Amino acid sequence: MFRSNEPTGVRVNTRSGASSAPPIAPEWWRAGLYLLLALFVQVEFMHYATLRGAQASAVLVVVVWYALRADLLAAGAFGVAAGLLEDAFSAQTGIAWTMATPVTALFVAYLSRWFFADSIPALASVVFVATLLRRMVFWIAMSLQGYPPGYARLHLHAALWEALLNATLIALLMLAARLRESRTA
Repeated sequence: MFRSNEPTGVRVNTRSGASSAPPIAPEWWRAGLYLLLALFVQVEFMHYATLRGAQASAVLVVVVWYALRADLLAAGAFGVAAGLLEDAFSAQTGIAWTMATPVTALFVAYLSRWFFADSIPALASVVFVATLLRRMVFWIAMSLQGYPPGYARLHLHAALWEALLNATLIALLMLAARLRESRTA
């Protein structure tokens, strides 16, 4: 009747949904360091690893990682911080990442109440959907700022490839973390 989601700290009653057990979020300083490292990797190196015009987003992977283990308020705040940092280093995006990233973090934090966060297929699926949601909100924000509407099919194509790359990246990172845990245990 009950199953325990240890990584998110939520007990889920399969009949009535999530209970109110508090999630156990990573420390802010650790999450902040991971975010800065992901931003550096994304700005400096990720553009070398493109696939059909899309590149993986290390920042999104860190935001999803944090949001899976945090409550809604902390996930939203972390998403705002990540979005502000991305907009600070992006040319001509205005506040599009600042709008898209917290929406994605809130979505993932809410969704994490309903599944086991250490399942690689579930996590990869969440990252895939989160990438598409983030891109959708990003392009809505860009169009509100006056970006010309066109090339919708091209942007959708790139978003689908980015979602696939992000899902692959999170799966590889989870496998590496499990390998590291098994060697230290």
